[in-house]
Amino acid sequence: MAKKEKLDPETEALIKWCIEVEGRLVAGGATVPQAQEFIEDQVEWLTDLFYEGLTPEEAAKAALND
Repeated sequence: MAKKEKLDPETEALIKWCIEVEGRLVAGGATVPQAQEFIEDQVEWLTDLFYEGLTPEEAAKAALND
């Protein structure tokens, strides 16, 4: 069995933030697979939004308004 890699706190926070964005996208009408695909395709943009201090709700609104 592979050892679990310990994530640094910043990476862990980003992952949790993306999970919240995913939930907001689904609440806005996307399916779970659509939301996950969007996050995978737009990971750089979403990472920028995370570091700019946007909330998951603000990021999801920006994504849904595109």
